[in-house]
Amino acid sequence: MEFILDDRYFMQKALQEAEVAFEKGEVPVGAVITVNDRIIARAHNLTEQLHDVTAHAEMQAITAAANFLGGKYLHNCSLYVTLEPCQMCAGALYWSQISRIVFAAYDPQRGFSTMGGKIHPKTELKGGVLEVEASDILKRFFIQKRNLN
Repeated sequence: MEFILDDRYFMQKALQEAEVAFEKGEVPVGAVITVNDRIIARAHNLTEQLHDVTAHAEMQAITAAANFLGGKYLHNCSLYVTLEPCQMCAGALYWSQISRIVFAAYDPQRGFSTMGGKIHPKTELKGGVLEVEASDILKRFFIQKRNLN
């Protein structure tokens, strides 16, 4: 059986990061950034732990990838994130000039497309990859939060 590095494979890695966030009591969103089918950044939400509303998984991943590459632009890179980026993250991704964004679950309330955010015109966008799995972890998290309160 041939091992294939595809969108589903890398989204599984992002889902692993979302599980780490879940265990930390963070909204379970995970992200990875790749270049040439190699993961160069892994991240998850850290807003509670860092007391920082900007510490979204995407923002953490952008910083890690830029540090890895030694520059601010993420050309030839792909972001895999378990939830549609918010307007803030879309703005940061715009400025990073990332080549590709792949997300799992749509966010009809706070996603960048609903909020009027834009991505770079050269950035390829793909949604719905492992959407059910990503939605499930978010639902589990918020059910658990409601039951604890």
